[in-house]
Amino acid sequence: MIKRIAHIGIAVKSLKESERLFEKLLGKPSDRTERVEEQSADLSFYQVGESSLELIEPAGPKESSLARFIEKRGEGIHHICLEVDDLQAEMERLKAQGFRFVSGAPTPGGDGTIVAFIHPTSANGILVELCERLHPHRQ
Repeated sequence: MIKRIAHIGIAVKSLKESERLFEKLLGKPSDRTERVEEQSADLSFYQVGESSLELIEPAGPKESSLARFIEKRGEGIHHICLEVDDLQAEMERLKAQGFRFVSGAPTPGGDGTIVAFIHPTSANGILVELCERLHPHRQ
């Protein structure tokens, strides 16, 4: 079951430059940053009410999916993330409804989660991330 919108992911070329911009916009510094090796990404989170904004900078090779996204579409909204109680059960439910996933199994995500991405061709062109929280928010 979908619990809430966990975050909106925003692809950026430079985390440092984007952090300066979002600090001005939101009137506060980033709540936390981290690197997710499995996603080849550096992340910076800004808590906004019950959800957060997640800035994502490619941390790996130019061939990574995030780097290709920025090259093709430029900086901007990359995905919407929905938090679920049981990621595996939700993946099975959605597959039975005809949704396709980018990969067959959950992978480690940022902020103490495991994640899976619904392929944009199954969701009106939107990359949808599902996440299950394994650990409380990291500060």
